[in-house]
Amino acid sequence: MNKIEINDLRSAIEYLKNVKGQLVKSDVEVNSHGELAGVYRYIGAGGTVKRPTKIGPAMIFNNIKGHKDAKVIIGLLASRERVGMLLDCAPKRLGFLLNEAVKNPINPIIIDNEKAPCQEVVHYATDEGFDIRKILPAPTNTEEDAGPYITLGMCYARDPETGEGDVTIHRLCLQGKDELSMFFTPGVRQLDAFRKKAEESGEALPISISIGVDPAIEIASCFEPPTTPIGFNELSIAGAIRNKPVEMVKCLTVDEAAIARAEYVIEGELVPNKRIREDKNTNTGKAMPEFPGYTGEAAKELPVIRVKAITHRKNPIMQTCIGPSEEHVNMAGIPTEASIIQMVEKAMPGRLVNVYAHPAGGGKYMAILQIKKSIASDQGRERQAALLALSAFSELKTVILVDEDVDPFDSNDVLWALNTRYQGDIDTIFIPGVRCHPLDPSQSPEYSWTIRDRGIACKTIFDCTVPYELKDKFKRAKFTEVDLEKFKIEEYK
Repeated sequence: MNKIEINDLRSAIEYLKNVKGQLVKSDVEVNSHGELAGVYRYIGAGGTVKRPTKIGPAMIFNNIKGHKDAKVIIGLLASRERVGMLLDCAPKRLGFLLNEAVKNPINPIIIDNEKAPCQEVVHYATDEGFDIRKILPAPTNTEEDAGPYITLGMCYARDPETGEGDVTIHRLCLQGKDELSMFFTPGVRQLDAFRKKAEESGEALPISISIGVDPAIEIASCFEPPTTPIGFNELSIAGAIRNKPVEMVKCLTVDEAAIARAEYVIEGELVPNKRIREDKNTNTGKAMPEFPGYTGEAAKELPVIRVKAITHRKNPIMQTCIGPSEEHVNMAGIPTEASIIQMVEKAMPGRLVNVYAHPAGGGKYMAILQIKKSIASDQGRERQAALLALSAFSELKTVILVDEDVDPFDSNDVLWALNTRYQGDIDTIFIPGVRCHPLDPSQSPEYSWTIRDRGIACKTIFDCTVPYELKDKFKRAKFTEVDLEKFKIEEYK
């Protein structure tokens, strides 16, 4: 296969067309309201989606009801193997790739408007008949959703005081012909800090939302503090992954920039002191399926984006994902792995072998740390590593510690360690009353009287490592190493 340079969604698709089993399509008309996600649930959603589901290929829908010239791709990153292909990295080393990228950032650049594919077609909000719901084939995951959602919009804005930019992904619901609601997880997003600064001054915050971009940008945008504090532009991580700067372009209607090779760009402003009920159009009380596997409650009031324009490529491709799918696991989990690697390596170099943000936690709630104990004084450092991870990442709820001979990416191997190298009364560490994540329904006062507020949890460490002095008694059975090529193994025909 000829090597294809990946620098946007289209080149990523062209790459996958040449890899067996990684991309499928359908030309049958599909309704974006529930049906599209209902199909992909069986094809390749995975993650915390209700079974039956599986990890499978990405899928392109070529015939979207009500949208003549648009396509929708879903599941592009819903396989760790596929993420590795698209980032040119072994799947189990992705955390290390991103860690190196964070340490060697390459800042984005601005290119001329006439060179930006994302502005080939322009729709102004002042145009007669302008309606974002007719321009964007944004799906609903389920029939209960508060409305069509943009699930993979790269939201870019700048600190109104310093001018420093930041890109993140948010829950964006299409509320009207020129309005979106924007959900912020309390206290964890830099764009929310920018919005509050602007609002305190009575000013609108210009924002661009780029949809359908280079997968490296989507992965990089999911980094969070403390790895990427306020002032750190995550687009520079994507630049480092590709070893060239991300190209941006000035918006046409607001004082902001967007990703130049995006399929769609929404230009708008976060309106100061305006709020909207998330399910105002459906009154279901539901928002959309979220990464823990449950449908999130509709927020009673959310900030509003007033859309000024939508620009897009000719024959644009809308990109979307299912909230609880393996796609979220990879986008949220791999940056978390990189961040844990960076933090633990600084504190205790050479002890951490690898990290896996497990799909059962949606890429956020659970991490498996593979630890190497080389000398007697390494005993106990595995728990120190777990404490570092839990203290740095508020959303992390559970850490499982395993030895270097256990594959953290193999759940059966991890459960084997839990059963043969763990005793509940001495190897479980509870840390109650710690701020975690409000989307976990068990983290609420209704679940237990011991929980004082929604989003507070008992964080837990399962130490499934062998005590250093007993390592000789826990050696796995040794098998003869062989050269499989010698045996010319074939299927019966």
